[in-house]
Amino acid sequence: MSKPLPAIFYSIYEKAVSRVSLEFTKIRKDMEPRITAYPKLYIGIDIHKRSWKVHCVTDLFTGKSFSMSPDPERLRTYVSKHFPDYEVATAYEAGCCGYHAHRCFEGYGRRSLVVNPADIHRKGKERHRKTDRIDAQLISRELRDGRSDGIHVPDVHREELRSLFRRRNDLVKDFRRIESYIKMQLLYFGIKEPEGFDNDHWSHRYRKWLDDTVFRYPTAKATLESGMRSFRFVDQELRDVSTRLRRYCKVNYKKDYMLLRSIPGIRGIVACGILCEPGDLRRFNNIKHLAGYVGLAPGVHQSGGNYKTTGMSMRAHRLIRSYFVEAAWQAIRADPVMQAYYREHQGKNTMSTIIKVARKPLSRTLAVIKTETPYTIGIIE
Repeated sequence: MSKPLPAIFYSIYEKAVSRVSLEFTKIRKDMEPRITAYPKLYIGIDIHKRSWKVHCVTDLFTGKSFSMSPDPERLRTYVSKHFPDYEVATAYEAGCCGYHAHRCFEGYGRRSLVVNPADIHRKGKERHRKTDRIDAQLISRELRDGRSDGIHVPDVHREELRSLFRRRNDLVKDFRRIESYIKMQLLYFGIKEPEGFDNDHWSHRYRKWLDDTVFRYPTAKATLESGMRSFRFVDQELRDVSTRLRRYCKVNYKKDYMLLRSIPGIRGIVACGILCEPGDLRRFNNIKHLAGYVGLAPGVHQSGGNYKTTGMSMRAHRLIRSYFVEAAWQAIRADPVMQAYYREHQGKNTMSTIIKVARKPLSRTLAVIKTETPYTIGIIE
């Protein structure tokens, strides 16, 4: 019968076994797959009032399309259920539905873009086929390939101020339409306007003359009276909205408003338009960036040794561009430097010349905002 081993040998054996077990555990953990990066999900959405067409793609499968009600929370629930461990990026085209969905997606902690529809690249027959499903697929594809650049999304404060500015623009259109309708009625019935009244300025004397105009039968008079009531209503609304717009910008954006007003040609409404539509001009890197946004950058076509400009770019903010063209005409009268620049190009096409002049107030606008220094009218020696 063998003698039992001393206790020290059992202690050494247990330590050796435990060390070997620990080493095998480390090796097994090192061999287990580790998640170094989360898979990514790209969602393209074609947004409409009553429904959304959604297309989901990843790096591993081509995607799935489905329709859903226009509710960001429902899309969040769907993604959390079917793609729980994915990094999610969404994109949709800018349109009438605004930025509410974009702000909801960002509130969920996801990357979100609002893209310009003209920036979505279409291949071959995709240019001739347009459905909601194809649009959603194209958006998700551009997002996955990294070719999508989102437009600037203003903050809620600036966006709601923009709505008041656009309301004023709608009233201006209504005002001109009613004026044209009343002028058309006078022309139709052969009523000649007194000398000095046949212009775009409707003075109080001209309005009184319209009120006193006599027709052969009362029905035509009733038509004119109805038009004049609409004219006076829209005229008063336009004045009220313009006053509120100027007052609000002067109080809440006083510094930038007064800097813009220091530039010759830029008056109250033009300054309000610049504050409302482009927003904070400090976000533009340089004058080329701003000119491309406004639409005062020339189009260029080059092929080999042929090089020509194709006029103003079709990509533009047409309302703000028209404001800067109007400001250029005013600046020519008030600023000697601008007047001299205009005279250098006299004899050429007037419209092409005024576009070149309009680039000057645009560059001054960016300069006074970025330097926060009021503009000083130059003196020609």
